[in-house]
Amino acid sequence: MARVWIESYGCAASSADSEAIAGVLAEGGHSVAGSPQESDVSVIVTCSVKDATAGRMMHRIGQLKSRPLVVAGCLPKAEPETVRKAAAGASMMGPGAVGRALEVVNSALEGRRAVDLDEGGPKTELPRLRLNESVGIVEIASGCMSECTFCQTKLAKGGLRSHRPGDIVRQVERDVRDGCREIWLTSTDNGCYGLDIGTDLPDLVGRVCSVPGEFMVRVGMMNPMYMPRIRGRLLEALGHPKAYKFLHVPVQSGSDRVLREMARGHTAGAFRDACREVRERFGRFTISTDVIAGFPSETRAEFGQTLDLIRETRPDIVNLSKYSRRPGTEAAGREQVPPGEVAARSRAAAAEAERISLESNLAWVGWRGPVLFAGQKGRTPAYRPVAVDGPVGEGTHEVRVTGATAHGLAGALC
Repeated sequence: MARVWIESYGCAASSADSEAIAGVLAEGGHSVAGSPQESDVSVIVTCSVKDATAGRMMHRIGQLKSRPLVVAGCLPKAEPETVRKAAAGASMMGPGAVGRALEVVNSALEGRRAVDLDEGGPKTELPRLRLNESVGIVEIASGCMSECTFCQTKLAKGGLRSHRPGDIVRQVERDVRDGCREIWLTSTDNGCYGLDIGTDLPDLVGRVCSVPGEFMVRVGMMNPMYMPRIRGRLLEALGHPKAYKFLHVPVQSGSDRVLREMARGHTAGAFRDACREVRERFGRFTISTDVIAGFPSETRAEFGQTLDLIRETRPDIVNLSKYSRRPGTEAAGREQVPPGEVAARSRAAAAEAERISLESNLAWVGWRGPVLFAGQKGRTPAYRPVAVDGPVGEGTHEVRVTGATAHGLAGALC
């Protein structure tokens, strides 16, 4: 019996991995500690998507290395030497080795450094201890089919490996029976789900929404290059009452030349078409996107095309990143845009995104309808966050939206 402290950073898949690690360790006889100081061993599930994020990971690893430590997630798979330099005695576990967490942690407890960066089987059957008892995070695939020149995730997670629909549906059924009100379908890129096993995302969403129970389904990130192939059927699937009217589609740039340099596999027009079609079909719909400011060789005029695209398509959420070199990626060796210019472009995009988000949320003021509360967090059918005064019970409640900021809505129970 040992007390294990677990913390995770980054995307929903990292959160899902930390839940599975906790479940595997609990099944093996260990318990989850309330703090690093109370633990016998620490597990940190890392993210390495940005240089600044990786820097924070290294700082945190340095803080935890005074006792047995397992560094898990993307960073040890993509940059094992970086982890070794930061904590020579730390054990390492890649994203595909979650099912073998007990062996790695036991080795660390015994003072033996273990390194397991190999791929494993599907995670859908693993036990888990949820971070939020109301949310079931379901990883539908690992890896992707893209070759983006700026992204380190492919180095960490490799090619596409889709989980079978039946395994996914069984995990959803278990999560719903356990009381989950939200189901998050997550992977490196949901858009290419199933291309390796003869199925696709629209079919999976339809099957998941057909599971009995009171819950809502959030479809995670999908790249625009797959939208033209599945858009019509995906929008049909998102029309189900249990599906949030929400899509996260990262455009990254409004310049087609820059998109080719990024090897994104799509044009700005593909994103533009997707935004137009979902809004024509659903009206109230939340579109989230990602934008990179200052990609190598991006000119001011090309960044201006990105701003123009944001103004035209009006995404409700823009996740903005300053370009940063990531070791092992093709773009890291290219001529970089000066840091001051990158910062200026980032500020301009942030201001535009903030303005559009505020206007988008203000349009909800006066709306009245069902809001699903998973814990104290409420979400409209379009996945807009709603805060209400006072305690709210789990489940769906009628809410009237009374106010808005750029980051969410305020409401009152009806």
